[in-house]
Amino acid sequence: MAWVLKMDDAAIESGLVHDFDASLSGIGQELGAGAYSMSDVLALPIFKQEDSNLPPESKTKNPPFQYVLCAATSPAVKMHDETLTYLNQGQSYEIRMLDNRKAGELPELNNQMVKSTVRVVFHDRRLQYTEHQQLEGWRWNRPGDRLLDIDIPMSVGIIEPKTHPSQLNAAEFLWDLNKRTSVFVQVHCISTEFTPRKHGGEKGVPFRIQIDTFTQGDGGEYTEHLHSASCQIKVFKPKGADRKQKTDREKMEKRTPQEKEKYQPSYDTTILSECSPWPDAAYTSTSQAASPSFSSTPLSTYTTSSVLDSDSSSPNHQADPGGHGNSEQLSPTASIQDAQKWLLKNRFSSYTRLFSHFSGSDLLKLTRDDLVQICGPADGIRLFNALKSRSVRPRLTVYVCQESPQGSPLLERHCTIENGEHQSSASLHVYHALYLEELTAAELIRKIASVCGVPLGRIHQVYRQGPTGIHILLSDQMVYNLSDESCFLISTVKDELGEGLHLILK
Repeated sequence: MAWVLKMDDAAIESGLVHDFDASLSGIGQELGAGAYSMSDVLALPIFKQEDSNLPPESKTKNPPFQYVLCAATSPAVKMHDETLTYLNQGQSYEIRMLDNRKAGELPELNNQMVKSTVRVVFHDRRLQYTEHQQLEGWRWNRPGDRLLDIDIPMSVGIIEPKTHPSQLNAAEFLWDLNKRTSVFVQVHCISTEFTPRKHGGEKGVPFRIQIDTFTQGDGGEYTEHLHSASCQIKVFKPKGADRKQKTDREKMEKRTPQEKEKYQPSYDTTILSECSPWPDAAYTSTSQAASPSFSSTPLSTYTTSSVLDSDSSSPNHQADPGGHGNSEQLSPTASIQDAQKWLLKNRFSSYTRLFSHFSGSDLLKLTRDDLVQICGPADGIRLFNALKSRSVRPRLTVYVCQESPQGSPLLERHCTIENGEHQSSASLHVYHALYLEELTAAELIRKIASVCGVPLGRIHQVYRQGPTGIHILLSDQMVYNLSDESCFLISTVKDELGEGLHLILK
C-alpha cells in the first residue's frame, strides 16, 4: 500500500514539472515578436489619455531663422543663466545666418531677399534708458570711430551692406535665403568705456549683439518684422578676451565635480536666442550739427565778438544759447508739449523720448534719486537742479561802473526845469555785475570790455589804482585775491599813440 502511494507521488511530481515547462514555453511564445507591437501598446486607453495632454508636434513653433556667433561661450556661467561670450575689440567675428524654416513654412519668402540689421546695444536696463547720452559721449571722445562695423571682404553672401553715419552702433544688409550667408562684424567699443572710473580694474558692462530680420512690405520697403535674436557679450582690448576665457577655464578646473555641475559647459559657438525686436526709435547720432546736449560754447572759442554780443557777463548766461540767463522754471501745470519744449530749451534733448508722456507735474514729482537712476549721476543731478531752479553760484562777483562825465551810457545826468531855470540833479552811477568763474585777468578784461562797449583789441593794459595813486598792473594773482563783491570805477586813458586804451580800476 505504501508502494502504491509512492508511485502516485512520483507521477504527480513529474506531471507538475511537465506542466511548468509548458507554461514557460507559453510565456515565451506570448512575448514573441509576433504577439505584441509597440503601436498596440500605445493604443491602450491609458496611453491615449496621456498623449492628449501633450501639445501636438505641429503646434511647437520653431524660429524661422537662426544666427550663430562663432565665438566660444564662457564656462563660468551658472546653469539656467544666459550664456556670456567674450570678444576682442576690433577683431572680426563670423555670424552665420541660417534659414531654419520647415518645409512649407513661410512660402512667401521663397526666392526672396530679406534685410537684417545687426547692432550692439547695452544689456543693462539702466544704460538702455540713457543709450543716446552714453553713445553721444562715446562719439565725442572718439570722433570718427564707429561702435560696430561689417568686415565686408570676409563676409559671404551679403548684399548691399550699409552703415549709416547717424547710427554708429548698427549696420544692415540684404541676404538670400537660398545661399550660404555669413556676416563678419567688428565691435570697436570695450565694456569698461561705459564704467565710471574709480581706481582701475573696474568690471566692464555687458553688451548685446542683436539681429532683426525684415521682409518687404506692400510699399517695397523692408519693414515687416520676421525674427529677432540676441546674445550677451563683453568686449575686451585686443587679446583680452582670450585671457579672460583662459582664466575662467582655469577657475572651473579647480572646482570640485559637485560645483562644476552648477555651471554650463563652454560651447564653441554662441547661438543667439529669440528676443523682442529693437524699438524703431533707436539711437541716432546728431553729428551733422552740434548736439543740443553739447551746445554750450567752449571757453576756448570765446572771441571779442562773442563777448560783445552777450547780454550778460554771467557764465551761466554765456553758456545759454538764448542769452536769457537762468531758464524759466517748469510749471506744474505745463502740458506734455510744454514739458518737451522745456527739456529741449534746457539742453536735455536726449531725454525727450524717455519723458515723452511726462507733463510738468510728472517731472516735478521725480526725486533726485529717481533722476539719477534714470539719467545717470551727471545729467540726473543737472536735471534735478534745473527742475528746482538751482543756479550755480559764481566764484567771484565784481561791480564796475565807467567813470566818464560826458556821454557815458553808465553815467547819467538828469536836468529838470523849474521856473525857467535849469537845475542839475545828482549824478546816477550805474554799476554792472561781473560774475567770474576762471578768476583770471583775461576773463575780467573780457567782461569789462563787454559792459563798457570797448573792443577787446583796443585795450592794451589794465591797472588797479593802489595806495598814493600808484598804478598796479592787473594780473591773475590779483584777480584771484580780490574780495567778493568788490566795487570799481573804471577810467579810460589813451595810450601814447592814441590808438589804444588803458583802463584804470579805482
